[in-house]
Parts: sequence; C-alpha cells; structure tokens
Amino acid sequence: ANGVAQALLDAPNVAEQDKIAQYLHNCPEYLESTFAAFKAGFATVNTNYRYAADELVYLWDNGDVTAVVFHGTFVGQIEAIRHRVPRISNWLWVNDSSGPCPDWATPYETAAVSGTDVNVAGPWGRSGDHLLLLYTGGTTGMPKGVMWRQDDLFGVLDANNRKRMPPEQDLTAIEKRGSRPGPRNMPGAPLMHGTGLFNAISNLMVGGSVTTMTGRHFDPAEFLDTVQQYAVNSTSIVGDAFAKPILRALDAEPDRWDISSLRVIVSSGVMWSKESKDGLLCHNNRLIMVDALGSSEAIGMATNTTTSDSGGRTAKFELGPHTRVITDAGKDVVAGSGELGRVAQRGRTPVGYYKDDIKSAQTFVMIDGDRYSIPGDYATVEADGTVTLLGRGSQCINTGGEKVYPEEVEECLKLHPSVADAAVVGLPDDKWGEAINALVELHAHATIDEDELRSHVKAHLAAYKAPKAVFSIDSVSRAANGKLDYKNLKQIAADRAAEQTP
Repeated sequence: ANGVAQALLDAPNVAEQDKIAQYLHNCPEYLESTFAAFKAGFATVNTNYRYAADELVYLWDNGDVTAVVFHGTFVGQIEAIRHRVPRISNWLWVNDSSGPCPDWATPYETAAVSGTDVNVAGPWGRSGDHLLLLYTGGTTGMPKGVMWRQDDLFGVLDANNRKRMPPEQDLTAIEKRGSRPGPRNMPGAPLMHGTGLFNAISNLMVGGSVTTMTGRHFDPAEFLDTVQQYAVNSTSIVGDAFAKPILRALDAEPDRWDISSLRVIVSSGVMWSKESKDGLLCHNNRLIMVDALGSSEAIGMATNTTTSDSGGRTAKFELGPHTRVITDAGKDVVAGSGELGRVAQRGRTPVGYYKDDIKSAQTFVMIDGDRYSIPGDYATVEADGTVTLLGRGSQCINTGGEKVYPEEVEECLKLHPSVADAAVVGLPDDKWGEAINALVELHAHATIDEDELRSHVKAHLAAYKAPKAVFSIDSVSRAANGKLDYKNLKQIAADRAAEQTP
C-alpha cells in the first residue's frame, strides 16, 4: 500500500482528494489500493465490473476519476473508452494472466515497490474528512456516489465490532492487538459493493486477516474449499443468491468439506430465506447468521440474527440504537398499528451524494434536530418492537389502491418447494391500475402450477398480494450484489403477457 500510495502521488498534477477508481474483481490489490488511496489523501471510487462502456464512462466522468487500478482482463473494455475519459491519466494494471500490460499503463507490482516510507502522505496530510465514494445503482436512475467521511465510516464499522479498536493514541494497545492472530474473513460478496468491502475492512480493524477467492464468478465449491483451507471464521454474502448454491453443494456432498471454523455469516442487500438458514445450520450448528438491513447510505440500521437456538426467520429485524421507523410526517410509527413507515437512521451517516444536492436533500433530512439517512426501505413495526421489512418504495405496486412491496411476495414465493428464485413486478391493468406479475425460476425438474403458486401466496399473505399471472423464466439474473434489474424484468413480464393476449 505504501508503494502504490507513492506511485499515485508521483503522477503529474495530483491534488488532495483526487478520485481513484478500482475496476477489479475480488483480490488483495483491491484492499491494498484502498488503503494506498487513503494514505495519499485520495478518495476511492468503486467500479461495477459488469458495467458496459457507456456506464463506465458515466461513472468515471461523474466521479471525476483521475486514476484507475484495473485487472488485465478489462484491457479491451478500457481501450474502447479511453478517449472518452480524458481526465484519467494514471492506469495501474493488475496482472491476472490474461495478457501483457498495455503501453499506456503501469504494472501494479512496479508501483507497489516504488516507495518504502511507511508514513507516505501527500503534502496536504491525512484527514478524517477525506472520503470514500461508494457508487450505488440503487433501484432507480443513474449510479450515485455516496460520500462517506473516513472518520464516520471507520467509526460506524468499529461500533459494529464485538472487540472495539483501542484509542488511536494508545500505541501499545494497538501493537498488542496486531501482534496476535485475529479472525479470518473471506468476502463471498464482491468487494466492489459495500457488503463485501465494509465487512472485510471491519475484520481488518480488529487485527484480522482477509482471504479472497480467485474465481471470477461465485462458485460454491471454491467458497467451501477456501473456508476449509484457510479455516475462515467469517464471510459476507448477499442473501439466497449465495446461500442457496452453498447449501445445494453441502447437501450434495455432506462429507466433502469441514466448515467447523466458520462462525459468522453476514448478509446484506437481499433478504435471506428461513429455508436456507435452517439448511446451513444442519451442516454447522455453531453458525451465527446475521441478516443486516443496511445500504450504501446507512450501515447497520437493523439486524436479524439466527442461531441453532433461535431458528431461521426472514424479513423481521431488531432496530439498531440510532434507527427508527417514521411516517411521511416524520413521526414514529406506532408499534402494532400496521402503519407503513420508512426506516431512518441518525448518527454517523454519509455526507450526501457526490455532485447531487437534490437527491442528497431527499435522502438526508433533519428530523427533531437530528440528521437522518432515509434510503427508502419501507417497514411496519410489530407489537414486540421488531420491524417487518417490506422493500423499497420505488418498486411498490399499487393494485386497486393497495400497496404491495415486491420483496414480500418474492420471499413468499421462494418458500414454495418448486421455486428457486422469484421476481415480482407490476404491469398496467385496466381494472386494478397495476396487476401483480411474478417471474419464477424453478428448481431443476420442477414444474409450474400457476394456481398452486397463487394459493400458496394466499395462504401466507393477503389475497390481493397474490400474482395475477405467473411466468416461468430460466433465471431472474440477479446481479453480483444479489439485486434484481426490475426494469428489465418488467419488460420481460410485459412481453410474456403480450404473447398470451389473444
């Protein structure tokens, strides 16, 4: 990290808080370059490696990126757009055996040995006000850069650790913490998203280590091999998109892997089904599974913890100490009332969205004298104080005046033994305004019975939440962060519905 920091500082015309993009799969260089940027007084910009050319150009232009750390496998994509991002003058190439370093880039390993000073810093020094930019696609619109002050980010991550970091002035305690083996973490989720990155950083903060997988796509066998080989203690995933393949692998070969070292699995971004949690406990009854309600804009709003004693649950969460559920009028939702509200968090929250004052004002608001982050998650508060998550308001379906949140219906559909995954969208309807349509991905050799699936939903939810139409689909195509492309899925549902219209 020191050498890379020095190489970044040695580039011409650098300035405090220059933006450094990371166009990388999971790898040690991702974390190294993160800390290198922090040392140099620069801000990091995560880059979704699934983006196409126009999306990359938008992201790097909007983020004012001046340097990019990238895997060699992306040389072709970069060469196609370099002329469209003239602000970027410094390219650090990470060797992944995909080809030679282009003449317009510097090998990462060359940069890594360019400086040996352990106190590398820019002439402007270092500050807790320096930023990490976490770009999020969210559920609507173009990607937005969430600005986290380093002081706030590390503060909120430390607050979630069971073993807190010693005060920065207590060098003896810090050295003692770092001298003994710490917990071993492996990000299952991509480091390019907050779930994987923040979980890894949190583990490093307590003197732990981080192991990364080498595969370019999530492979449950590689995941389990790595857990066993490195005696991994904790990992981060994104709901059933990761949990179900892991469980299928364990069920298929129950004696192949020793996962007794694994103690904690943290999931965020997508709800995690009871079926998957219970199944994983059958293979390791010492697991602690934490379903974390959070987002790029608010970390640790609420949690749902599952152990062998508690059994698996989904959608119900315990609110964090700085979290509340509020009405549109800014008042607390009354427990047990059934009223809908938005989850809001105060305390250490982002500065706002980079170069987007309007969106910032909509998400980060003052309530009762405190600044709150309100990313848009809707929930109800049960009589016992727990909250039931319903989903993002931007995907809400209005059918006959009733509001239906897709995630609630999707989770219900996934409880059916034939359904591997599901997506729910609203389509225009003359009678209801919008009609609920479900796209279901079936387990191998399973068949679809539309009436049976509707009855299944009605047995668990209000009848108006049952889909009016159900379409089988090869895959709902969750992204690497486990999220659904609702815009594309809505078009698929519309096309399928049109095919059935006489």
